[in-house]
Amino acid sequence: MTTAQHKIGSGFGARSTADEVLQGIDLSGKLAIVTGGYSGLGLETAHALTKAGARVVVPARRPDAARAAVDGIEGVEVDELDLGDLDSVRAFAERFLASARTVDIVINNAGIMACPETRVGPGWEAQFATNHLGHYALVNRLWPAIAPGGARVVSVSSGGHHNSAIRWDDPHWKTGYDKWQAYGQAKTANVLFAVQLDRLGQESGVRAFSLHPGGILTPLQRHLAKEEMVERGWIDEDGKLVNPDAFKTPEQGAATQVWAATSPQLAGMGGVYCEDCDIAEPAPADGERTGVQAYAIDPEQAARLWALSAELTGVNAFA
Repeated sequence: MTTAQHKIGSGFGARSTADEVLQGIDLSGKLAIVTGGYSGLGLETAHALTKAGARVVVPARRPDAARAAVDGIEGVEVDELDLGDLDSVRAFAERFLASARTVDIVINNAGIMACPETRVGPGWEAQFATNHLGHYALVNRLWPAIAPGGARVVSVSSGGHHNSAIRWDDPHWKTGYDKWQAYGQAKTANVLFAVQLDRLGQESGVRAFSLHPGGILTPLQRHLAKEEMVERGWIDEDGKLVNPDAFKTPEQGAATQVWAATSPQLAGMGGVYCEDCDIAEPAPADGERTGVQAYAIDPEQAARLWALSAELTGVNAFA
């Protein structure tokens, strides 16, 4: 079943909050894994899910910092995970599988943005490796625990995917590194991952979605100098937002991923890119950076990326 990449009229919008989209939804007895669920949008996501009754596992590269951040939020547990280290991904998955629990929601929320050229693992570009390959390996290793007949996997992408398609001839940026294009490629990979996972998971009733959470100032901007954010018109010299209406609050930014993970409006759907708590429209031909680019939802490119990711990580739950 293919879901059309068009709005469904959810009744929510850019200013809806995570708590608002969860009104009337009971997640008691459900378990969610939220990577990066101790900072920014991830923390808001974890908090909202627990308030709706879910138990949330937060895999964190800095578990001590994560425990401090979620202290006082009932229903959250923290474990160690470095998405840039495939041995760490394997170890986390093995610990979780040993608990014999099933997962109802996976939200691949953690990520890095516009970092200086950095290499991880066998020389992989850090944004592609952390934002995409780490999450690819995580979901594939967790697959035996992902509940058939209703689980959802949500891949947090970005409007940054408009910056770049997959650079098939040089995905690890061995030449000509550009931090924003590298971020764009990683975010395109997040969308393509959801397209292919949804195709593969449909038979067992597991659906996948990707999304753009909106513009929000969070710790994701930690690699950006103040001068660059001023130049981009985000903040002024005093660090204040130039146009507050152009940015969402963290509670609003978390809403679309929570909606994609839980909304009954998406029952029987999947494989689509969402924004502002609705399925997004295809990107317009005039170059406006809204909606989703055709290359990011192309099923052939999605299958090709899955094959490349399996080759690079040595993991494929569907082989």
